[in-house]
Amino acid sequence: MNISFHGAAQTVTGSKHLLQTAKGKKVLLDCGLFQNRASDNDTLNRNLGFVPSEIDYMILSHAHMDHSGLIPYLVKNGYTGPIYCTAATLELCKIMLADSAHIQENDISYVNKRRKKHGQTLLEPLYELEDVNTCIKHFEAVNLDEWNKIDDDIRFMLTDAGHILGSTCVNLEFNEPDALKKIFFSGDVGRYTDIILREPQVFPQADVIICESTYGDRLHETSEDAESRLLKVVLDTCVDRKGKLIIPAFSLGRTQEVVYALDRLNTKGLMPKVPVYIDSPLAVNATAIMRKYTESFNIAIKEYMKKDSDPFGYDQVHYITEVEESKALNNRPEPCIIISASGMMEAGRIKHHLKNNISDEKNTILIVGYVPTGSLGGKLIEGFKEVNIFGKPYPVNAHIEVIDSYSAHADYNELLKFLSCQNANLVKQFFIVHGEPKAQTAFKGKLEIAGFKNIAIPALGDSFDLK
Repeated sequence: MNISFHGAAQTVTGSKHLLQTAKGKKVLLDCGLFQNRASDNDTLNRNLGFVPSEIDYMILSHAHMDHSGLIPYLVKNGYTGPIYCTAATLELCKIMLADSAHIQENDISYVNKRRKKHGQTLLEPLYELEDVNTCIKHFEAVNLDEWNKIDDDIRFMLTDAGHILGSTCVNLEFNEPDALKKIFFSGDVGRYTDIILREPQVFPQADVIICESTYGDRLHETSEDAESRLLKVVLDTCVDRKGKLIIPAFSLGRTQEVVYALDRLNTKGLMPKVPVYIDSPLAVNATAIMRKYTESFNIAIKEYMKKDSDPFGYDQVHYITEVEESKALNNRPEPCIIISASGMMEAGRIKHHLKNNISDEKNTILIVGYVPTGSLGGKLIEGFKEVNIFGKPYPVNAHIEVIDSYSAHADYNELLKFLSCQNANLVKQFFIVHGEPKAQTAFKGKLEIAGFKNIAIPALGDSFDLK
């Protein structure tokens, strides 16, 4: 049996891992967009590294674009099999993949105007809305914690990852000629202190583990510290400097966590009367879906909802969908908070807000989750004094703040806690994926101390025989 890595290999986006059995059956785990290397994203996304028509089955861990964003492209190029995931992930993919197609169309149109002026070849989107509608027909929702037989020799079970709504880990069993192979794929692992979702769940003993490592070298600050820091940034920016607070955030998960935090501060009487604009049609729809799946919420938020039935809004929160409303925010001189996607700042309406606000020292850009090196967000964290947005340079005069505890990814202590349900001596191979090399190297050392052996950090395109 063989595994090959076609994304999220020594980087944090483009999740794609391909399993091939001794009988030649191929199972693809995730099919995500590369989003962190602006210069070569297009090339990486158009070259999957395998032939879509040769894949027999696909299992999707969750709906984030770096895990699901290339599924329409996969189907467009010949994949005809099922795509297994949870019901919540299916609902979210319907809106998120459509939004991805729309963003590609808008962003490419904007970039092509400049390319045309310079006589450069015009770009085409990876896929369009019609391709999204076609791929959705291949999705099949399954329940958590139930084994699903998809082949005489293959079965899988999804367990709760606690990362975003509907997110899962994938447990696979393959009846191979030499032995039963038990393979575990973590997807993205959530927090044990997540303010909305249940914590990650234990999973069956595995022979082979494929695990994310986004925060393999870091620890998060506590949620209590995060809430007080969020309030401080709001007061410093909107009250003291009379500026705008721009918060890049994924429309699913991070946006709802930040709004819930603002809601709690407002309930405590600590928030100033500052308008909050959620500028994302996707966030509006994602929040509506979140409200449908309250069974995925943890006990704390359920208790809070007994006194505040809507934790994702109060009288100062305004959800924006229309383009003209979004553009109008740039002409508002008064202090406000703008939350807009995407969190990595590589696509979506957030780029327009950054373009219009990043050079004003009254304003603040607040980064509330992981951003990879090389991305626009990564450059801001590194202290770049000038950045390119839509191909044009802009001086960075706005204040840059970071609160990483709102990240939906486990830190290294939480990852080790998550893996503690495993007998390390029974794990024959361990693959570290979805992380930057520095974080992966650090995490490998921590895994070795915990007793895991035969640990590999695959590069893009690497292939391994499974023992």
